[in-house]
Amino acid sequence: MRGYVVAIAVLLVIIAVYIVLGTFMEGFAMMVLTVPIVLPIITTLGYDPIWFGIIMFLVLEMGLISPPVGLNVFVVKGVAPHVPLGQVYWGILPFWLAMAVCVALLIMFPDLALFMPDTMMGR
Repeated sequence: MRGYVVAIAVLLVIIAVYIVLGTFMEGFAMMVLTVPIVLPIITTLGYDPIWFGIIMFLVLEMGLISPPVGLNVFVVKGVAPHVPLGQVYWGILPFWLAMAVCVALLIMFPDLALFMPDTMMGR
């Protein structure tokens, strides 16, 4: 039981770091810089790398729309310059919460993310 709690705690710390990094870095740069460090940790903890890739993708997108910088928010602001930035940030809140729920569901039920890869690879 203790190992499971440690594995979840490490995963949550990694998710929090990705969200913080996403507020001021581009997604591809984050992946290039962090995957060589994080992937061995994830596999040592017993997580599936494909599952973690899906989690990481969602968390990267959460970071890219998170305040204070949130690079994708500025793209939306450029498309709709008449909308105040504060309103844009309030507008992304439901999407951020939906992604957070998806991440929570994928942590609780990893088979949601692994069903298709398992059928294709015959695991």
